[in-house]
Parts: sequence; C-alpha cells; structure tokens
Amino acid sequence: MPWDVLPLLDGGPRRPRIERQAQVREFDGLTCYEVAARVGLEKVAEAAELPFAWAASPYRGCAAGCRYCAARRGHRYLGLDAAGDFDTRVVVKTNLADRLRRELGSARWGGEPVALGLTGDCYQPAEETYRLMPQIIRALADAGNPFTVLTKSPLVLRDAALLREAAKVTQVGVMVSVGFVDERIRRGIEPGAASLQRRLELCAALNDEGVPCGVLMAPILPLITDSADHLRSTVRRAAEAGAVSLTPIVLRLPPGARELYLSWLEREHPGLIPRYADLYGKSPVTPPEYRARITDQVATLSETYGIGRSSRRWKRRRSPARQLSLV
Repeated sequence: MPWDVLPLLDGGPRRPRIERQAQVREFDGLTCYEVAARVGLEKVAEAAELPFAWAASPYRGCAAGCRYCAARRGHRYLGLDAAGDFDTRVVVKTNLADRLRRELGSARWGGEPVALGLTGDCYQPAEETYRLMPQIIRALADAGNPFTVLTKSPLVLRDAALLREAAKVTQVGVMVSVGFVDERIRRGIEPGAASLQRRLELCAALNDEGVPCGVLMAPILPLITDSADHLRSTVRRAAEAGAVSLTPIVLRLPPGARELYLSWLEREHPGLIPRYADLYGKSPVTPPEYRARITDQVATLSETYGIGRSSRRWKRRRSPARQLSLV
C-alpha cells in the first residue's frame, strides 16, 4: 500500500512537539512523522570528523537502533526521547528531493560533495515504504552534484542501477559502515542493523554492480575494538570485500548517545567505566593523540592490504561470503 494512503493517527492530549507540524502514520511498529523539509542541504559539524562539509538526510531517527549514534541528540529538540523514540519514531522529509532541486540550482551553491544519511540511515525500513531515495539520487544527478550514500542497509542495492547512471555525470559512491567484525558486539550495540557479514557482502556486490563502495570504519570502540588484532581483522575483511576506500572514525559520545552507550557499557563491560571516564571526561571525543594513533594504525593497515589501489600487492584469498571470525 502506498504510504500516502495509509491512515493518519490522531495525537493524544500530550503530543510531542514534532506532531504540531507533522502528519503522523504508523505501520510495522514504526511511527512516522511526515514533514516538509525547510532546508535540504545541511552543514556538517567539523566535530563529526567526516570527509564531508554538507549533508542531506531524508530521515531523522533510525530503526537500526545503534546505541552510539550521534544523531540521537536531535530527537530531544523534537520533544522525543533520544533513547527508545529514536529507534521507533522517525521523521520523514517527504519533499526533500524537491527542496534539493531548488537549493542545488541556486547560484549561491558551489557544488560541494554531499553525504546522504547522517541523521538516519537513508535505506532503513521506512525507505521501503516511502521510496524517497530514487528521487533524491535523480535530483543530485540532474544537478551534476557529487554525493556519497552512507548506509548499513542492503536495500541500497535496489537503487544500484540509478547510482550507476548518476556516476556517468558526477562522482558517486557508497560507504558501508563496518566499524569492527565481531558479530557478538554488533548484536549488542547495533541491534537493528544488518549483520556485519551482510554489509561486507553488500560492499562487494555494489562494486560488482559498478558502484564504487568503500567502508566507513565507524565507530572504533576504545578498549573494545581498538586492539591491533581487531583493527587488522576489520581492515583485512574490508579489503577482501573489495572496498575502494576506508575511513576510520573513533567513537564520539555527544549527549543523547552518551547516556545510552554508557548504560550498555556498564552492563557488558563494567570494568571499563573508569577508563572511559578518563578518555572522555566531559568531552564527546577522545584525546587527539589517541585518535591520531588509531588513524595512523588504520592507514598503515590499509596500505598493507592495498585498499584504494587498483593494483594490489595483496590479493583476496578468501571470499567475503565466508563466516565472520570472532576476534
């Protein structure tokens, strides 16, 4: 059933702030707040440490439920909870493609690369119903504007042909988030996301489809997935999947994500709480020297395994379809 014929929900007497400006629908246990985007292109904070200055996101909130997601804080400004509501109440910008067409065509826009999906995975389950991404891809392609899709979801394969066509007129890529390769950790901290194995297969499949796909090695979890063995295993598996690039990002803990992540840490790794207090203190990021050390390690490993080079001195020895090892 098309999303625009689903029944609207009536709010109760104590409605969240977002409901004052949204049409609300519910399906498959997900509450969707349909709004008109006032801005399409949004500036990316330097603190995010992403290789993008601009972003566009059709969704705010995400059913993947990643406990570390830095976008959780935004739900507080909507009158929603940054914990449970972020996973089950998603803002849908139904007119984002039209908004982007206007902004991309403005004389003031300089054509900078755009990241898609910073405030919620743009291929999360809601996209199966709303199908906003094909329109957004066409808007960017028609403007000849470079863009990169950030996702954990195999649903992106639905639009592989569109992405391949867009790559004929501008620089297009996908970055699949794989911060580590321990499935036990994934089940606890990314409960609604695709398995790590599936994401690596997705990376290989997109490259086979002619869509350049790299790995966003995020987040690297201090004292949990930052050991030499963890880093080597993750980089090796990304290389085996044919990743064209690899970008490491150490865990950030802004308000909203901080509380949820630390509650998970206290349950699963209580002995690490004092060390996290030392690492993060009152800051959402670890000390610069720690991040620099991790970045240098990953860069060395990427060079060793040949990520980003068309001719690799290291060859794939095992299929990415094999069972993930638990490190």
